[in-house]
Amino acid sequence: MVEGKVAILGGKGMLGSDLAHACTKHGFNFEVFDLPEFDITNHKQLADTVNHAQVIVNCAAYTNVEKAESETELAYKVNAEAVGLLGKLAADAGIWVLHISTDFVFDGTKNSPYNETDEPNPVNAYGRTKLAGEKLLAESGWPHCILRLEWTYGKTGQNFVSKLVSHIEENKNLCVVDDQAGSPTATTEVAEVICQLLLQKPQGIFHFAASGCATRFEVAKFIFDKLDTSVSLTACKSSDYITAATRPLNSRFDCSKIQALLDEPIKPWQMPLQLFLEQL
Repeated sequence: MVEGKVAILGGKGMLGSDLAHACTKHGFNFEVFDLPEFDITNHKQLADTVNHAQVIVNCAAYTNVEKAESETELAYKVNAEAVGLLGKLAADAGIWVLHISTDFVFDGTKNSPYNETDEPNPVNAYGRTKLAGEKLLAESGWPHCILRLEWTYGKTGQNFVSKLVSHIEENKNLCVVDDQAGSPTATTEVAEVICQLLLQKPQGIFHFAASGCATRFEVAKFIFDKLDTSVSLTACKSSDYITAATRPLNSRFDCSKIQALLDEPIKPWQMPLQLFLEQL
């Protein structure tokens, strides 16, 4: 059992809402904080929250990758400045922090899965602000855990999987890139992992993703096959799309470090995704 109250910042979002359900299932004492009542960039609100909790899980983030290119100041304020302040407040209060980060801290040029000791090199504004948040949290000098995730999907909010599903009725012809590789990772699985980490309070950076990997095209084909749709799917390259933000081509993670802390083997990406599709 986790001692004391767990404060889930960003608790109404895709990951936060699944984490709240998982905490309920495990009998944890927790409270959810999110917009509009709670703003992580509000110093007083953040301080009050930290001072009334024993553990902080920060799921709050500016996550619009495209808009971050033009709203960099806002993205930095949420993803970096607020995280740095959280680290300082947590150090003053003596409480452990688990902070959520992303595969976008890497440039995606490595030919093998990224591990925690690989040098970050973000290629877009979102990635740069998330990396800045990691560094500012580390500068607090207080024990914390950074959990980097990739290609997450869930019932709440927009994500790659939900966008594909929406195309079933909207568009019978779809082109999906086949040069971006990673692991679609269910936020329900992430939530269970976080609950295990809350019991152990490890320190440092950890990578978590579903086992195995696929291209975005392969993920789309899996989804449309399972849903038995008539969508016409073709493959294309990232260079065929003009986007404000560059995406890393390789998002694969080496998850051996976190696997050593978990009770069970990490599930292949196909299993949680099929369950998610069955529940739609």
